[in-house]
Amino acid sequence: MKRQRTGVYVTLVSPLGMAVLGSVCAPRHAAAAVDPEAGKVIFQQQCTVCHTAEPNDNGGAQGPSLQGVFGRKAGSDPSFSYTQALRDSKITWNEPSLNRFLSAPSQMVPGTAMAVSITDPQQRSNLVAYLKWIKAHPPAAAAKTAAPAPAATGTSESDWKKDAPGRAHKIDLAALPAPFATPSARNNPKLVPRPAYAQLSVPKGFKVGLFAKDLEGPRKIVVTPGGELFVTETRGGRVSVLHPAADGRSSEKADVFADGLDKPFGIAFYPSAQDPKWLYIAENNRVIRFAFKKGDVKASGAPEVVVPQLTTSSGGHSTRDIAFSAEGRHLYVSVGSQSNVAESMSKKSPQQVTEWQSAHGLGAAWDQEENRADVLVFDVDSQRPGKVFATGIRNCVSLTMQPKTNSLWCTTNERDLLGDDLVPDYSTRVTEGSFFGWPWYYMGANEDPRLKGDRPDLKNRVTVPDVPYQAHSAALGLVFYTATSGKSAFPAEYVGDGFAMLHGSWNRGFRTGHKVVRVRVKDGVPTGEYDDFLTGFIVDDGDAWGRPVSGAVLADGSLLVSDDGGNVIYRVSYEP
Repeated sequence: MKRQRTGVYVTLVSPLGMAVLGSVCAPRHAAAAVDPEAGKVIFQQQCTVCHTAEPNDNGGAQGPSLQGVFGRKAGSDPSFSYTQALRDSKITWNEPSLNRFLSAPSQMVPGTAMAVSITDPQQRSNLVAYLKWIKAHPPAAAAKTAAPAPAATGTSESDWKKDAPGRAHKIDLAALPAPFATPSARNNPKLVPRPAYAQLSVPKGFKVGLFAKDLEGPRKIVVTPGGELFVTETRGGRVSVLHPAADGRSSEKADVFADGLDKPFGIAFYPSAQDPKWLYIAENNRVIRFAFKKGDVKASGAPEVVVPQLTTSSGGHSTRDIAFSAEGRHLYVSVGSQSNVAESMSKKSPQQVTEWQSAHGLGAAWDQEENRADVLVFDVDSQRPGKVFATGIRNCVSLTMQPKTNSLWCTTNERDLLGDDLVPDYSTRVTEGSFFGWPWYYMGANEDPRLKGDRPDLKNRVTVPDVPYQAHSAALGLVFYTATSGKSAFPAEYVGDGFAMLHGSWNRGFRTGHKVVRVRVKDGVPTGEYDDFLTGFIVDDGDAWGRPVSGAVLADGSLLVSDDGGNVIYRVSYEP
């Protein structure tokens, strides 16, 4: 970057042609000038999992595009489904409003789904300058041309229109397409109200009912011995307690156990759900616990901080889940990556890699990805720092302990932007020291072309996941079915199988996900197959009215499914 003196200002001209002005009346004491090029680096490091800003910038689409955000009213992009809070905020995005919002999104707009704050004023100013520069330099008309329609690879077999209860799937990893075999689509689901004609479908003999509504981003669910449901409402920043009605078919009232939390997601009772003394909650960057006794519906005191900081970087995947080992000695915490595929991570020499792995584990990433894309493990009630348990898991959204086998499972969102049918999401057993490939490899020895040649030492050391799902399904939750009795219990053949919640795609020309699938398990071992179980949330390739997240099994044998798109919880029962 070069400096040009122009009167009492310095014009900063970047190699990309970005120019901004900074006052230099007294150069020695001048405040740092804003730098849109530095802002672009911040954007790439902290924002690209959710947003894109320029064509082909490798940005994600869990959030709206930020192309042309300056001068735009908040919540006005018709291609994205915003929270009602943001749509009602009446904000117009400019330098002051973006600065305020990025410093503390949930304070400025309570109820926003925005997960990332930029607390450093200089970084925030640089990021805003970058977004302003984009507004002044719109992409060329050629870049706006619609991408060609996806090629036929995988489109017929994975077409959502064929989803139906009982439809079987098994992803053949030997037949995966080459990277970029189809264009990388940006096909965000627009959430719409449930159409009058829309019907949810389940296998014969099952029924679906509405258990609870008017929640704010319901995600993980745990059940107390008394039958109450503790639910993390991530967008609402709270944990609520739902009280079932006498017939068990719906929730008749709710209490707020704790609020003012930072994007709570994972939740677990300790030492057990049958005899709880503590309620553990995973927030965005720490783990806390509340003292708990049976019957509590509101926290009796302030939380105790169990893990004060999970990572030193912010941004990227924000959900954290927790699970305890069967004997109760260990606490597992899943931490998703900061980026799609570690695009900004520095290179290390073979010697540096060896030294890093000796301290952090096989395939552990570094820089802003340190302690991310990992499962961490902590000794319960110990002041010792945690350590890395397993690595290379891009975003293990859900941690689940499998009954009887006591195996730890991850349900994972894999990387984006390699085409319609890459890379499959998955659920898998996770053992200590295992490495699942991210960011250098996927599904075994398949090398990510964006990091080609960086880590040949890892090629044959990648653990292949147990149950791959259709790419971009956005697999979030997994619950194993355990009920052997109860008025709504499923047939015996379901006991021991899993139910995975597929949130729905954005990086796919033909939509997929938005359903609950049955994960087949035989003698405690996954077969790699899964069947459609609960379908019907998709209206067309552009619209959907539900996004399943997580589940829980009630004492009567019914299955609950949280949906943070509709802000409801469904109940699935067997009533032949």
